[in-house]
Order: sequence, then structure tokens, then C-alpha cells
Amino acid sequence: MTSHPSRHCTVELQALPSRIGQVRRIVSAHLRYWNLDTLIDRAALGVTELLTNVHLHAQPDKLCTVQLEHSMDRLTVSVHDHDPRLPVLEDLGHVAPLATEGRGLAMVAAMSESWGARPEGDRGKVVWFTLPASGGPVTVPGRVRRPAAGEQPVPGLAGVGADTALDGSRPTRAPARSAVPG
Repeated sequence: MTSHPSRHCTVELQALPSRIGQVRRIVSAHLRYWNLDTLIDRAALGVTELLTNVHLHAQPDKLCTVQLEHSMDRLTVSVHDHDPRLPVLEDLGHVAPLATEGRGLAMVAAMSESWGARPEGDRGKVVWFTLPASGGPVTVPGRVRRPAAGEQPVPGLAGVGADTALDGSRPTRAPARSAVPG
């Protein structure tokens, strides 16, 4: 049996839009260094959503800590902030189709193996998610993913795989367009 020591990365920051982009790049660089390239997109998306929630909702300040932990077969990403209020997972049926807010936790739940939030007493809270270190799919199409301990199921997302749109239809390719004018 091969021993795999755990790896840690901790970043303290003020959750401002400019810093969120920097932390996303730091997360990507650490995952590349740890040879976890297949997790970069999902981890960067998840940390962006959690930090955006801190930026939009945390009180009394926007100070937070992002922690990455790679241990054995799993990557855990957590964000600690000083606001004791736990996040609320929006029912996607009540979010306007063109709304720019209200889907962050649902996206984290859909792309992660498990996720949750826990109070830290008078020190605030921690919101976290896990990804399989293999980088493989998190859900198997046609199988309903069971919530982990402390996780709430996301209405409307149970059993939705990467090959199924939220309305149950199969996604189609978007037409290619040049980003260069002319």
C-alpha cells in the first residue's frame, strides 16, 4: 500500500471581485502542482461561487479563508467567513430564468461529490464541497445522488447528469462564432 500524505493550501483574503479572480488562479496553480489538473474547472467554479456568496452576503466584513485539502482520493475545498448565518439553497423553481443570482449553491451541489455548511460558533461558518481526486464524473446519469451527511438535496437537480439539461432535454452544440470582429 502506498501512503499519500495530505496536502494543504490556505489563502486568507477580503472577498472582493478582484481578489476572487486571484484566488481562482491560486487554486488552479495548486491543483496543477498536485497533478490534479482534471479538477481545476470544477474547483475553480466552486470556489468562485462560494467567494461570491461571501462578497454578496457576509457580514460584518468580507474577510475569509479558503482552504484546499487533498487527502487520499478526495479534494475538499472550504471557505470560512465571519458571518454566522448559514447559506440558503434556493429552490431553482423560484429563481427567474434570466436572474444573475441565486444559483451558486445549486451549481456547487450539482458539480460536487458532497457539500455542506457548518456553524463555527461565534467565529462564523464554513461552507465546503468535495470532489473525487480521480476527476471522474460526480454523478452517474440516471442515478439519483444521495445527499451526504449535512447536505440538503437540491430541488430539480436530483438525477441530472452532465448529458441532461435541467428541463430534461439533451443539450445541443451552440453555433461557433468568431470572437474577432470582422
